[in-house]
Amino acid sequence: MAEDGVEAMKWFRKAAEQGYAMVQVKLGFMYANGEGVPEDYVEAYMWWDLAVAQGEEGAKKNKGILSARMTKE
Repeated sequence: MAEDGVEAMKWFRKAAEQGYAMVQVKLGFMYANGEGVPEDYVEAYMWWDLAVAQGEEGAKKNKGILSARMTKE
């Protein structure tokens, strides 16, 4: 089962890197919540930032919520 998750993450990341905004949003959620990946607010913010650049308005709200949780570290 763990191999399936690793394989799925590989394909999610490839799609996000190709510019699929909806996948970038999903990847942001995965990193923000530690779903299948280590929790990483910086990584989540980056994916949402890329999605916003492509017009995904929902990702803009997510960035705002996440910003409130982030520290300078």
